[in-house]
Amino acid sequence: MHLARFPRLSLGHFPTPLEPLHNLTRLLGGPQLWIKRDDSTGLATGGNKTRKLEFLLAQALAEKADTVITQGATQSNHVRQTIAGAARLGLKAHVFLEQRVSDYGEAYQRSGNVLLDRLLGGEIIAHLPNGADMQQAMEQHAAQLREQGHRPYVIPGGGSNPVGALGYVACAQELLWQSAQQRLRIDHVVHATGSSGTQAGLVAGLFASNSAIPVLGISVRAPKEKQQQNVWNLASQTLELLGVAQPLPREAVVANSDYVGDGYGIPAASTLEALTLLAQHEGILLDPVYSAKGFAGLIDLIRQGHFRQHENVVFIHTGGAAGLFGYQQPLESAFTHG
Repeated sequence: MHLARFPRLSLGHFPTPLEPLHNLTRLLGGPQLWIKRDDSTGLATGGNKTRKLEFLLAQALAEKADTVITQGATQSNHVRQTIAGAARLGLKAHVFLEQRVSDYGEAYQRSGNVLLDRLLGGEIIAHLPNGADMQQAMEQHAAQLREQGHRPYVIPGGGSNPVGALGYVACAQELLWQSAQQRLRIDHVVHATGSSGTQAGLVAGLFASNSAIPVLGISVRAPKEKQQQNVWNLASQTLELLGVAQPLPREAVVANSDYVGDGYGIPAASTLEALTLLAQHEGILLDPVYSAKGFAGLIDLIRQGHFRQHENVVFIHTGGAAGLFGYQQPLESAFTHG
């Protein structure tokens, strides 16, 4: 894979640390836990989207765009990072937010990522109801901007297309380099999977490198079959973009949807436990929508004996701690009843 042939910007702080979780490893009784700190990538508190945006915003500049348009849920980490990247490049950022969660009060609607969206200079075009056709809304807005003489560039939700997935192909390469430097045999990679771009990029990158490292995505929204199909489709498209002729086996894509709980953006009891355990035993903040649900799945699978004690399991921390401030209500309730 020759990633240097694709347009790319330097927006992030790479390589992100690969650190052992000694305290949680002891607490849970193995396997050996590691964390890849993609919460430390930069761009307004960081997160996994920075890697994708290095390629997506480079493509926007290559197309001489003056405005980027994207979408996400109210407390979207992707929207916040896209606005931050646009600000750094002198581009306007127009965003659409989807009301996927409605019962966490004013803090959810105005604090956390929403506050940062406005601070960073993003223009919220509309706050649409749950289930709205967000892609159509963006395309219609882009058409209006073109009529006004602007040059918009539309980024899908989560930055999850083959160009964006290249960011996690790069992460796969980085992870393999770090494992070699630390003489660490990685037996499993686990992370929260949503819009599919992170998992698709990791799967494509590790597959094309012949690493034989399995990736387990803990779904935060979609049922297992749908999530696996979405990831396989995008990973296959990414490999095609890379020029990798070998087809991706379906069994290379594995998702687990047992930890979604009551739905996207709604923390389950296991989500809040994962948040608390990592915060109080390792001093690391997860987010209640993605990374904590992913880590909750990892914790439960460890308790079930899914991993062997001697194995090394790397959790990819996709960031999102800024969203904690939008979840004051369920977090305070957990502290009260914990």
